[in-house]
Amino acid sequence: MLKSTPQVASEDEGASQERALRSLFDQEESRLLRYAFSLTGRKAVAEEIVQEVFFQLHARWKEVDNPHSWLVRSVRNRSFNYLRKNKREVLNELVGDVADLAEQNGGASPEEALQRMESVAAIRNSLADLSEQDRELVQLKYFENLKYRDISEKTGLSVSNVGYRLHHILKELAKKLQQLGIDGQA
Repeated sequence: MLKSTPQVASEDEGASQERALRSLFDQEESRLLRYAFSLTGRKAVAEEIVQEVFFQLHARWKEVDNPHSWLVRSVRNRSFNYLRKNKREVLNELVGDVADLAEQNGGASPEEALQRMESVAAIRNSLADLSEQDRELVQLKYFENLKYRDISEKTGLSVSNVGYRLHHILKELAKKLQQLGIDGQA
């Protein structure tokens, strides 16, 4: 009579999930924090949003097909929800920021400072409207200051394709901003 083959202990599924989530957290945390901060303007709020989103991802791990996209979308949605729920607080902060900005710009008028802040908000919104891949290219080039070669390695695109795409992304952004009345001087 043959002896049965002993069972090989398979890796615990929970431990595998924890490692994958930890790896994703290590890769994406700082990028998501910068993104949330760019939308909310508050470091503590950005940290809270990113933490909540990762907790939510942990709870829904098996349901999420593309964790990276899900994280970015969730951070954006939670940031916008925060801004909607705290309009009065954000508005009061904005008024204070306009006064501070006017002071910092050598006595620029509050109107000029407000126009500059509106321009920054329009740029943020235009960036948020980009496709996931285009936004990543802009993020890597202009916020993380990577060279085309490094971006190529991270994204799998050729170096020339990175340059071509960034050129066209910036051209489209400039056109959108010009339609909103924002030029290079704002």
